[in-house]
Amino acid sequence: MKVTFLGHASLQIESKGKFLIVDPFISANELAKDIDLAKLKADYILLTHAHQDHILDVEVIAKNTGAIIIANYEIVSYFEQKGLKGHPMNHGGSWDFDFGRLTFTNAIHSSSFPDGSYGGQPGGFIIESNDKAIYIAGDTALTMDMKLIPMQTKLDLAVLPIGDNFTMGITSACIAADFLACDNILAYHFDTFGFIKINHQEAINHFKDKGKKLHILPIGNSLTV
Repeated sequence: MKVTFLGHASLQIESKGKFLIVDPFISANELAKDIDLAKLKADYILLTHAHQDHILDVEVIAKNTGAIIIANYEIVSYFEQKGLKGHPMNHGGSWDFDFGRLTFTNAIHSSSFPDGSYGGQPGGFIIESNDKAIYIAGDTALTMDMKLIPMQTKLDLAVLPIGDNFTMGITSACIAADFLACDNILAYHFDTFGFIKINHQEAINHFKDKGKKLHILPIGNSLTV
């Protein structure tokens, strides 16, 4: 699987010839100004929760590509009312898609749409494809639920928020990596605005001191699992 960082908590994942966009917040992110929404490929859009900084560009991308939205029932229903296609999930459930097996996991956060309507409960995703597994935590606090994941799935990459204030910070994210039994970490949800700016080298060193690899990708860059 190829994972491309699109800024903030936005990712593009290529798996089995299909393209997944995760939590698209691009057009209003000055740091991601070089990402062209019109050129993004998407067969599916995965949404962890309903906050604006995770759903801003859903409608544009879905209308451009015909992508299917995968999220909790409330989020999928919200976008289906706008004429978009969706596949609803809920915590602990899994489904076999053409890109691989997807599981919807717990997350500790809040979730509402920009208009104040209910966005259901936040979550994360595990993608299993070609004998590899990626965990996308979503916006979350450190939670003991993470310890359950390696009991079922051996992870090759964990995508964790490290910006602090609204989510885990560097210290909690490193503990999360222990809970997940995964030493290969991709950072996201950092630097976009003042509350979540971080010292990159300090973060990398903290994980290195604990025997872990933290990837902080420039926007538009990729890694392969």
